[in-house]
Amino acid sequence: MAMDGYRGFLGLLVSALLVGFLSVIFTLIWVLHYREGLGWDGSALEFNWHPVLMVTGFVFIQGIAIIVYRLPWTWKCSKFLMKSIHAGLHTVATILAIISLVAVFDFHNTFSIPNMYSLHSWIGLTAVILYVQQLFLGFFIFLLPIAPLSLRAALMPIHVYSGLLIFGTVIATVLMGVTEKLIFSLKNPAYSTLPPEGVFANTLGLLTLVFGALIFWIVTRPQWKRPKEPSSVLLQPNGGAPEGAESSIAINFGSMGKSDSELNNEAEARKRNVVFDEAAQRSTM
Repeated sequence: MAMDGYRGFLGLLVSALLVGFLSVIFTLIWVLHYREGLGWDGSALEFNWHPVLMVTGFVFIQGIAIIVYRLPWTWKCSKFLMKSIHAGLHTVATILAIISLVAVFDFHNTFSIPNMYSLHSWIGLTAVILYVQQLFLGFFIFLLPIAPLSLRAALMPIHVYSGLLIFGTVIATVLMGVTEKLIFSLKNPAYSTLPPEGVFANTLGLLTLVFGALIFWIVTRPQWKRPKEPSSVLLQPNGGAPEGAESSIAINFGSMGKSDSELNNEAEARKRNVVFDEAAQRSTM
């Protein structure tokens, strides 16, 4: 099936991938060039994993997971396969986000820095908790075929809205985190004097914001929504087929493997039998 406005979609998709990839690259350059690198020893090098994993997993990979249903090349794939990819990407993002939290808490505890005192930490931890809940609910309600259709239909709008809300919250939290880190770290020269690191990190924040805006635009265009599968058979909440579906399925299976000529011959034979039956009935009257 052709997508309406395919060229526009392709342009925005390429732009989103490019900006998202640049956000990850800028984060790596920031911590490797300006923040002395990466490590796992409780020092500031361990803290540097926090922005790297958050931007990579919680921003870039989550954004790709959100728009994966919109890719027209996947419309021929089964819905279950796309659900599995969607859930898999979100799982990877969750793992990276949890590791990044471990890194920042470990760094704070090593240097006796208080935890959970800033707005950035409050909103960030809330976003992670809601994201994990969203992942588990999506797995058990939408991925596994155990929830009633009525429950899926009722929760789908909430699932979609919650996903976009969490993603937008993550973008805002990243911007707060970048600003907070620059204020705490840049003393001489101060952040207010626009040193090179400050300008570079501000650019990272702008790239993250633009990536989020592109993802929001792509996922909210109704003409780019994955079309419904016309050949799919809806199941009843108890797992059975709708009335009449079994007979139609049986007819379809019965006719599978037969050529058109064989089917035409069978149809003509049935017509002849009907004519013979009518003639026999008239002769007995």
